[in-house]
Amino acid sequence: MCIYIHSLLSFSLILLLLCGCENKQTQESNSSETKDIQIDSLLTQRIDSCVQRLTPKHKTAVYVYDLTADKPVYGYHEKDTMPTASCMKLVTGIAALHLLGSDYTFDTKIYAKGTLKEGTFKGIITLKGELDPQLNAYDLQMFPKKLKEIGIKKIEGALNIDLTLHEKVTAEEHWYPWDLTLGKYGIFFHGPEKVMKQTKACFRNTGIAVADSSIHLAETPAGSKCIFRYRRSINLVINKMWKNSSNTQSIGLLYNIGHHIDPHANPSTSGVAYLKSFMKDKVGCLDTTYCIHDGCGLCTYNRLSPVHLVQLLKFGYQDRTIYQHLNKYLPRSGVDGTLAYEMREPLLRGKIRAKTGTLSHPYGISTLSGYCEGRNGHTLAFSIMNSQMSVLDARVIQRKLCKSFVK
Repeated sequence: MCIYIHSLLSFSLILLLLCGCENKQTQESNSSETKDIQIDSLLTQRIDSCVQRLTPKHKTAVYVYDLTADKPVYGYHEKDTMPTASCMKLVTGIAALHLLGSDYTFDTKIYAKGTLKEGTFKGIITLKGELDPQLNAYDLQMFPKKLKEIGIKKIEGALNIDLTLHEKVTAEEHWYPWDLTLGKYGIFFHGPEKVMKQTKACFRNTGIAVADSSIHLAETPAGSKCIFRYRRSINLVINKMWKNSSNTQSIGLLYNIGHHIDPHANPSTSGVAYLKSFMKDKVGCLDTTYCIHDGCGLCTYNRLSPVHLVQLLKFGYQDRTIYQHLNKYLPRSGVDGTLAYEMREPLLRGKIRAKTGTLSHPYGISTLSGYCEGRNGHTLAFSIMNSQMSVLDARVIQRKLCKSFVK
C-alpha cells in the first residue's frame, strides 16, 4: 500500500513537471512568434519620406506602432509633449471603461417611503439625481409621469431632491470663457437651484399636487423603497464623447470617475488625479513630462506626447472589451463623427479610426490618434500632433501621413 502511494505521488509529480515545462515552452513559443513577426520596412521608409516633405514641418510630432508585431515602426519628435486638444478624451474614455466597466450605467431613481390611499401619497417621495451626463430638463418629466401611472395624484408630506453634485459645474483653470456652455450639460450638473426649479415645473405640468414648501433638497431617508429607475448606458456617453467630441460628455464622465474614487472630494479634482495615476500605473507612462489638467482637452496646458498616446492606445488594444469600444465608437475617416468630411478619398475612406483634437486658440492645435490597418494587414496605432500652425495646414499633414500608413 505504501509502495503504491509512493509510486502514485511520483507519477503525479512527473506529470506536473511535464505540464509546467509544456506551459513554459508554449509561453516561450508565443513570445518567440511575436518576436518573429516583422514590421513592414517599406512602411517606415514611406512615412519618413512623407515627413521629410512636409511643409510646414515644425511643431509636428509622429509615432507609429505595429500592434500585430508588437514593435515600433516610426517616430519623429515622438517624445515631445504637446497640447492634446480633444485627444485627451481618449484618456478619459479608456480610463472610465477600465475603472467603471463597459456595463456601467448612470442611474436616476425615485424612492418612496409612506402609504398610498385614494390617489394621495402620505410620506416622502425622493428623486435621487446622480450624474447622468445626458439627462436633460425635459427628461425629468418621466419621473412624475411614472408616479401618476401608479396612481399618485397628490403628495402629502415631502418631495425630496437628493443630489450627488451640490454645485453647478464650472469652467476649469485656463479654459476660455466661451468653452463652457452650461445648457449642454445634463440637468444634474446645473446646480441645486436649477434642478429645484425644473422639478417643481415638471410636477406642476404633470398634474401631481405638491406644495412648493414641501419640496426640499435632502438625502434619501432610510427605509425608502426604489419604485422606478432610469438607466443610461456608458456606451451612449462614450459614443457622443468620441464620435462627436462632446466636451460636456467628457466632463460628465470625469465627474463620475472622481465621484467613484472619492464621493466626498471635488469630483473634477479627484477625476483628474485618477487620470494621472491611470496613465502612470496602468498604461505605464513612468516619465514625468506629461501634464493633465482636465478630462476633455479644452485646457491648453494638457501635455502628452505621441508616445504617451500610443501607449494608451496599446493598453486599449490589449483589453478586448475596451478595444471593442474603440473600434465601434472612434470616428471613421470619411464615414462618421468628426472625420465624416475628412479623408473621404477611396484610399482612406473608412480606413482610419481615430480621435480628432482641435483648438483654434491661442494658436492652431490639431491632433489625430487612433488605429488603421497597414498594407501587410497589421494593425497600427498612431498619433500625429500638430501645434502652432494653421489647423487647415495640420489636417493636410495628417491626411498625407495617413496615406503613407495604409497605401
